[in-house]
Order: sequence, then structure tokens, then C-alpha cells
Amino acid sequence: MVAKRFLQFFGLLAVLLTLIPLIAKQYWWIVVFDFPHFQLTAMTLIALIAYFIKFDVELRFDMFFVLVLSGCFVFQLVKIFPFTPLADYEVLPPEASDENRMLSLYTANVYQENKKPEALLSEIKRYDPDIIVLTETNKRWTAVLQKNLKSAYAYQVSIPLENTYGMLVGSKYPLYGSEVKYIVDDSIPSIHTKIILPKQDTIQLFAIHPRPPLPGHNLKSTGRDAELMEIAKLSRASNYSVIVTGDFNDVAWSGTTGLFHNMSGLLDMRKGLGFYNTYHAKYPIFRWPLDHIFISPEFRNVALELGGKIHSDHIPMYVKLSFEPEGKEKHRVPLPTQEETERANEMVRKGKLAN
Repeated sequence: MVAKRFLQFFGLLAVLLTLIPLIAKQYWWIVVFDFPHFQLTAMTLIALIAYFIKFDVELRFDMFFVLVLSGCFVFQLVKIFPFTPLADYEVLPPEASDENRMLSLYTANVYQENKKPEALLSEIKRYDPDIIVLTETNKRWTAVLQKNLKSAYAYQVSIPLENTYGMLVGSKYPLYGSEVKYIVDDSIPSIHTKIILPKQDTIQLFAIHPRPPLPGHNLKSTGRDAELMEIAKLSRASNYSVIVTGDFNDVAWSGTTGLFHNMSGLLDMRKGLGFYNTYHAKYPIFRWPLDHIFISPEFRNVALELGGKIHSDHIPMYVKLSFEPEGKEKHRVPLPTQEETERANEMVRKGKLAN
């Protein structure tokens, strides 16, 4: 009986953690439960399997409890299924092989307090990407990066800040129309720049790092959500093919990132490939996808990889893309509903009022 009571408590906890993120509020203690969704799915499955050992078919409570747990497990599985290799690719593989229309990008949260830049510099040298997008770069990091990378990445936009929201974009290809914008918060920048590829194709890049909801500091996700929705609207309205990348401080399967996906009309690199969890680098059991790469349907996926250890709390991401605008119609572009558009506009309104 003691074992069964424990399983009931374990199962009820799984049900509660499933329901909390459904509350339509932006408080940190609600939002945070959306992060460990894979772990929660595994927890629910374990509770369900274990409960069958003590299951009594004659007890109505047992019948009801198993049905509730089964429903939670199915709900959780449906939510994460698109990010497994069992799902269809959202970004299709390339059909062309024109090296002059290839673009590789490496993005990493360097962790501002990281005093060992050698690992990052070595990995950038190994991947040799065309574009680097780095977040949490302060003056010390910026000095190191410019000293070691200026020759390879002649075109740079850098905002060194000491508040963990500094940012640097480096490119082998010319940048133009580069702007630093503070969309919601005057201490949280984003970089908006265009990239000219060797065949004169122009790409719009948005590098972002919105502030996360945190206890005792930033109690609600209002600012983060507003910035994501503003970037989504800019992406859909752009006359150029778009790449949005950075530390979103939100997981791939959350309602907010899902809304960003639909509002932007961009494709999620992860779908059909895997979770590609990037945080927390030091604790594999507590790891989820916080860093993202979203792209226009003109791109095809040549390679997507997680980087190695760079003494950060985040794991870097590397992607190689093929620019094939002639085949964009083969992608299924997400479209927002009227209700989603209204919800996104409301997020922006609340974000601006809060700041």
C-alpha cells in the first residue's frame, strides 16, 4: 500500500506539472515548468508503467488514475514529437550544391564570466563558419574576440555590455544596413544586419537575446515575449530571406516559441531532427533547447550540429545552409490564425507598457 501511495503521489505530481504551463499567465514560476518537458514526459511514462504493477482493475480510482496519466503522457508526447527524428523534416535537405550559395553559421552564448576563451576560439577555427553570433560578450570578451578573429571576420557589429546582454556578429561576407536596436528594454540589444553572399544574394539576419523571467529580478516573461513577437513581425515583413538566431531563453516546444514560429513564417531547424539541447551544458539530465536558429523557406539544411564544451553554461550550435530560393514552395510555411495574431499584438502591447 505504501508503494502504491507513493506512485499515486508521483503520478499526481506529473499531472500537476503538466497542467501548470497551461495557465495563460507569464509569471516565471509558471513559464519555467514548460522547460523540462522531455523530463516530464519520461517521468509520466515511468509513473504509468510502475502503477500498472499495483493496478487493481476492480478499483474505480485506479481506472481513473491510469486514464488521467495516459492522457497526460499522450499530451506531452504530442508536444515534443515534432522535435524527434520520427517526425517529418520542417527544413528539407538541399537539392543543389552551389558553394557560392552556401552559408554556415555558428552561434554561442559564451557565458560572460568565462575566463577561458581558448576553447571557443579553437572551435570557431575548427568549424570555420561564415557567420558567428555570440552573446554575453562584455568588453573583455570583445577585446579577445576582435584580437583573434578580426582577420577572419573583417565585418563585425559589436555591443559590449557588462549586464550579460552584450552581443557580437562577425562575418566573412560584407554586412550593410547594420543596426543595433533596443526593441523592448533599453538595456537589451538585438543586432539587425544584412549579409551579401558571393552571388550577391542578400540575407537579413536578426541576432537576439531577450531577457528571461527570473525570480527576484524579472518576475514575468512579458519583455521576452514582446521582443520575440516584434522580431517575428519584422521577419514576416522583410523583403529578404531571414535568419533569426540567438539565445531565446525559451524552449522550442513552448507556446511562445510556437507563436513566434507561426507569426514569423520561418522554419525551425530542429523539427524532424532532434532536440539539440543547448542548456545547461554542465547538467545533462537538466538540459533543454534554449538557443535557436530559424530560417526562411529559401534555405535548405546541409548540416546541423551541437558544438563542444567551451566553458559556458550553453552548448554552441553550428548550421550549414544552402540558399535555394527557387525551391522555397516545397516548404510548408507556418501561418498564424487571427487569434494568434491578436495574442502576439497583445504580447507586444504588454511588453511596451511594462517597460
